[in-house]
Amino acid sequence: MTFILQSLGTKEAIAHETLHPSWNQFRGPTANGKSLSQQLPIRWDETKNICWKTAISGKAWSSPVISGNTIWLSNATEDGRRLSLLAIDTKTGHIRKDIIVFEIDDPMFCHPFNSYASPTPALANGFLWVHYGSAGTACLDLETEQIIWTRQDLPCDHHRGPGSSPIFFDGAIFLTFDGFDQQYLACLDAKTGETIWRTDRSINYGSDNGDFKKAYSTPTIITHNNRTQLISPAAVATVAYDPHNGQELWTVYHGGFNAAARPLYSHGLVILCTAKGDRLLAVRPDGKGDITKQQVVWKFGKSAPTRPSQSVVADQLYMVSDTGIFSCIDIETGDVRWSERHSGRYSASLVSSGQRLYACDEDGGCVVFQANPESFEVISENTLDSGCMASPAVIGNDLIIRTKSHLYRISSPEPFDNKS
Repeated sequence: MTFILQSLGTKEAIAHETLHPSWNQFRGPTANGKSLSQQLPIRWDETKNICWKTAISGKAWSSPVISGNTIWLSNATEDGRRLSLLAIDTKTGHIRKDIIVFEIDDPMFCHPFNSYASPTPALANGFLWVHYGSAGTACLDLETEQIIWTRQDLPCDHHRGPGSSPIFFDGAIFLTFDGFDQQYLACLDAKTGETIWRTDRSINYGSDNGDFKKAYSTPTIITHNNRTQLISPAAVATVAYDPHNGQELWTVYHGGFNAAARPLYSHGLVILCTAKGDRLLAVRPDGKGDITKQQVVWKFGKSAPTRPSQSVVADQLYMVSDTGIFSCIDIETGDVRWSERHSGRYSASLVSSGQRLYACDEDGGCVVFQANPESFEVISENTLDSGCMASPAVIGNDLIIRTKSHLYRISSPEPFDNKS
């Protein structure tokens, strides 16, 4: 563990932690990568604006989640035999606990690009839920830091490893299994782990090849016209479910497979990134049954990402493709405002902070750019020694960045400059 930055600015940044909701799930408290702080760091490297840096063993692409003075990371050995949960002090970066959650005798195959701990944990009401796909799901009491229930009886051949993160809503945990052999959603009682409902996908995949039935996306809960919906992208189609009973509300067909980005809800539209197929589309979440012909508002194919989730700032949708093409689209019309190739390869999702966006790449770079519908405006380009597969988290006015080898807390000790 390395301490680099010790300053009044850091202490002030830590004091701001209580001003914002905790980063409690994949893509944060609003499920869209939006930081409520508008004073996140703009510039850093291995010797500048690093509050602390902690080595993380194993191989895991899950994002950090934060509760009080603790950062929680799910983790795994590269061979998938040891699945664990790390508790890290927010102020010092000290790993104070390494909890073995599951020990797996014969792990399923995981593609080298993926990891056995790619799903991000979820936090709510004093509990944490950690999910490793079909290898197991567990609930941790945050007060006692003891595991209170586990499930290892939800089967699925992920074929290339797990990806979908658990989400919490209204006393329940929702899990998604879009595998080679089975495709279904499960809703568990958050406190007991008992199954409330399970719904198999009813999608017409058009193929018996399980490789074309896989997806890795995390659902999003929305309320549209007083109707609560669980929006769950799959291969070939996206389905909205009633989260209370698992009944299907509507389906939109878009083709493709391997969907990984989390849906967005903004301006009365659901934004879906489908990986293959139609790539990116906006849907009005109204009606019932197959709404493909009635409710698709626009589509965007060129330069759409496969893995990174997008961000909305004002009336614009901002994104970066896997291959480093940055784009801005009018969210209501789908009109392209600009699209430019920059650099890097990307898997991590965007984070927005006021009028700035953060894009961390797989080689250690992070582009900070302006939310400007007129042009692609780079504010800064920052570099760490190792790249990001995990999406960043936010605590107070600081960034928590998990690279392939370390966890960083990045701060700005100097007064924030709105012009820089």
